Amino acid sequence: MGKKALIAMSGGVDSSVAAYLLKQQGFDCTGITMKLFTNEDIGAGEAQKCCSLEDAADARNVAYSMGIPFFVYNFTEDFKKQVINHFIESYQNGATPNPCIDCNRYIKFARLLDRAQQLEMDCIATGHYARTEYDAGSGRYLLKKATDETKDQSYVLYAMTQEQLSHTLFPLGALNKSAVRGIAREQGFINADKHDSQDICFVRDGSCYAEFIEHYTGKKYEEGDFVDMQGNVLGRHKGLIWYTIGQRKGLGLSLKRPLYVHSKNTENNTVTLCEDNILFSKSLDAADFNWIACEKLNSPIHVKTKIRYNQKEQWATVTQTSDDTVHIEFDEPQRAIAKGQAVVLYDGDVVVGGGTIL
Repeated sequence: MGKKALIAMSGGVDSSVAAYLLKQQGFDCTGITMKLFTNEDIGAGEAQKCCSLEDAADARNVAYSMGIPFFVYNFTEDFKKQVINHFIESYQNGATPNPCIDCNRYIKFARLLDRAQQLEMDCIATGHYARTEYDAGSGRYLLKKATDETKDQSYVLYAMTQEQLSHTLFPLGALNKSAVRGIAREQGFINADKHDSQDICFVRDGSCYAEFIEHYTGKKYEEGDFVDMQGNVLGRHKGLIWYTIGQRKGLGLSLKRPLYVHSKNTENNTVTLCEDNILFSKSLDAADFNWIACEKLNSPIHVKTKIRYNQKEQWATVTQTSDDTVHIEFDEPQRAIAKGQAVVLYDGDVVVGGGTIL
């Protein structure tokens, strides 16, 4: 019997094919669906498909078609505490969080690996598009981009630890999406043509983040002033959580020129607007930094960086300023750097590390 692998099966095509590929490679596979929330809890009703009974049924159908055991594990309390509550607190504090990163960090890898070790399994696997590799020279496990960079998900995986990387498999790392769907069709998987999940899983379809927060908390957020860079009042906003850095549309103002959200002040409940050119900055500081390719920096490095998931990589000089903080100076100014988002460093296709923008 091959090594034992616990595979996170969401009900989508990617994780289903990941399970199939490992089984073909001789792994003794067990599939699990992680129950993260109920649609009733988030006010989604039956329309929300992600994390639904339908998803679990699709995952079970595929697992049984391959003859592998399948279970559903309830992680709703952990997800509420580590992901949903943090998402809401960040927005309330004027930041723009990325809950997918928190989910990967605290649930999909930390809790999943804990469960695998409790079951005396050798490794875990997911349907993420990324790769891992052991570097004998540094003695470290590396996180690398997927071969198909249009599907690469390494940005949201930067918080993985050496322990997690050493026990994680990404079977789809060398494949593109069309190949994955082709395998699923060949195997007759029920979800071969199922749509990919989009955006944040716990925000119901057709809803915005602010609507979700107000429904979830039962709280109506206080209105305040829109102001310009000189502090002049331009109008009224409907609550800080309704706005993100760089936003132009949906401000509800009649202005003589285009203005964008520059910053949000939680102390005086104001949203500052500016012209587009003022949104550009050449530097940022980040904290809670996780190094992957090295243990720490002994001197500044010049690498490529991303400050948003879909952003094109940008060259920057990175200096470590404390055990878990860095200062980054970009070669070219960057637009709308948002507190709470992640900055991830790349050396070619290798993730050097990443952290949270301050």
